[in-house]
Amino acid sequence: MHEQPQIEIPGEQQPDRGPFSFALLVAAAAVVIVLAGFYLWPGRQSPSRGGAQEVHPPFGPEERAYAPKIVIENPALSRAENFLHQEVTILASELANTGERTLREVEVTVEFYDDMNQIALRESRLAINSASPPLEPGARRAFDVSFEHIPRSWNMQQPAVRVTGLLFAPSRQ
Repeated sequence: MHEQPQIEIPGEQQPDRGPFSFALLVAAAAVVIVLAGFYLWPGRQSPSRGGAQEVHPPFGPEERAYAPKIVIENPALSRAENFLHQEVTILASELANTGERTLREVEVTVEFYDDMNQIALRESRLAINSASPPLEPGARRAFDVSFEHIPRSWNMQQPAVRVTGLLFAPSRQ
């Protein structure tokens, strides 16, 4: 049996195909898979070209007429620290549905005022969303809304909270 002669060219090294290069290849593949997973995650919101668009529940004439039947009770402010060690202001309150219709979503708008009684901050949030059980007539439900950045001009008084969006549940027939 003859062996083929190996010709070595000076200055050129043979690539090392040891366990280190295999581990590097596996690590690179894992990083690509993790990044693809974050990008394709179902709960992730895709950025839109014109900025983030929020979907608000409707607030037409029918919803406006029903809004006074949603009573916002026992609002209380508290402060807490989040996991990034930032101070967060939390508004905890309760919604009472005193009307005759079942609600899928309820949006509230919270307004913080300054010393001159001008709006320092206005934010709208869903107090009840489609993922939670509907709010039946006569029922009440607690909700809370957190704010990371309230302007220093805030007068430290209770903010105004009002209903600004309603989505009725389909009526059962």
